[in-house]
Amino acid sequence: MISKVLCFGELLLRVSPSSGDEAEKHPFLLYVGGAEANTATALAGWNIPVKYCTVLPDNFMSKYVTDYLEYKGIYTSSVIFAGDRIGVYYLDRGADLKSSVVYDREHSSFANLKRGMIDWDKVLRDVSWFNFTAISPALNANVADVCLEGLEAASRKNIRISVDLNYRSRLWKYGKEPIEVMPKLVEYCDVVMGNIWSANSLLGTSIDDNIHEKGTKQAYLDHAKSTSMEIMDLFPKCKAVANTFRFDSNKVDLLYYTSLYTDGKQYNSPEYRTVGVVDRSGSGDCFMGGLIYGSYLQHDPQETLNYATAAAFGKLQEKGDATGQDILRVAKINKESQED
Repeated sequence: MISKVLCFGELLLRVSPSSGDEAEKHPFLLYVGGAEANTATALAGWNIPVKYCTVLPDNFMSKYVTDYLEYKGIYTSSVIFAGDRIGVYYLDRGADLKSSVVYDREHSSFANLKRGMIDWDKVLRDVSWFNFTAISPALNANVADVCLEGLEAASRKNIRISVDLNYRSRLWKYGKEPIEVMPKLVEYCDVVMGNIWSANSLLGTSIDDNIHEKGTKQAYLDHAKSTSMEIMDLFPKCKAVANTFRFDSNKVDLLYYTSLYTDGKQYNSPEYRTVGVVDRSGSGDCFMGGLIYGSYLQHDPQETLNYATAAAFGKLQEKGDATGQDILRVAKINKESQED
């Protein structure tokens, strides 16, 4: 039986304005999205066996969605059909998910998920890696409880677990602060990915309020190391922490680099710069996919980090939520960064 990566979370449809001549005939564009689906798509494109667990309504639209996922190479046997609607979000052209976004996902099929609806023994039967994000527990208390249920089941089977600390302030609206929910979930995680600010918001780790005044790359990387060590102290099961840094200047120039702390050592990526970005959405999901990709294939930490960073940077020049980059494309970006 082939060992698979499982990505668990809500599939979303994204609506964004078209641009240029295209806008005259088709004013809006529709994309299949959702952080976990984006990570699954990246992994499938890099020939990693991956399946996706979500909840969709039992209607014709969901059939088109699952056909699309299968076309991308993602196993959909763990998709549950229940409820009445697919979640939607609206994102302005070229915008960041932290700014110009409107969510329409209340009472979606996934948001109505409750403990006991998923047969985790069946879903996890051929799985060696379980990936989720902090977006799911931000929806409501029931979904947060289902995340815990899945983590408990995966932990019993000694499945490796990773979490992306996506902090979405617009979603935490059900009376619980992230710090009341996320630490109980991260306790089960072997790999934690995010940045120093999301770790502070979701896990309560220390933050230097004057870090931007220091403003140097070394200061940010030093902070990443201290945050990583603090996470490992708080959550002894955690063996690797990755931090990303993306700085936008006037929404045009972009600087990007990352770090990975594991086995008592910090690894830092090359630095990437670009003028002009096609689409900011999904870059972090692509980075998460790269971390899983390298770890699944047992690459060394520096190689894993370099691949993940190159993939995330390349995603910034693609339309839509999920990457279409193949291994050769990512390798080319990675090689060019080493030559600079």
